[in-house]
Amino acid sequence: MDFSPVSDNATKGVAYRIVSMIRARTARNCTTAQQQLASRDYQTLSEFRRLLQSFLAFSESAARAAGLTPRQHQALLAIKGFPRTGAITMHDLAQRLCIQHHSAAELTDRLVDAGLAVRRQDLKDRRRTFVDLTAAAERTLASLSAIHLDELQHLRPALLQSLNAIGRTTFSPPKRVRDDEVL
Repeated sequence: MDFSPVSDNATKGVAYRIVSMIRARTARNCTTAQQQLASRDYQTLSEFRRLLQSFLAFSESAARAAGLTPRQHQALLAIKGFPRTGAITMHDLAQRLCIQHHSAAELTDRLVDAGLAVRRQDLKDRRRTFVDLTAAAERTLASLSAIHLDELQHLRPALLQSLNAIGRTTFSPPKRVRDDEVL
């Protein structure tokens, strides 16, 4: 199995953590992972994934019903939810969506064409471009966000139960390795 690092900068940190965890588990002198994990550990992970998938399926359907693709909805949310409100760059958007810079630029082109976003050039650094939402995008996103929060409230008890169960699993994970640490 090839565990070489991913070249996409947006996902590199996550990939390194996963690779480090796999290498740490493989390098330890212990029984196999299958013997260390109890049936309830698998059930816990399965239930957590099911809840996440349920929410994502809901989100995709809601976005389509609002006339957006799921990726467009994610982009609108990333723009609006960026910590430095009104100051998201193409680079920031690519990182938030875990996509390449050119993919973020193409997505932004589609948002601009649909009347959902506008580009604004940085007056201090003309190489940087900011992306802002239009009033139409703000209204659509507000409506979608309200129903998403309702769905999360509905899923909240099951999510909390699943997250709490993760803390009670029989599996003890290996020591966490920093993203920049080499094994």
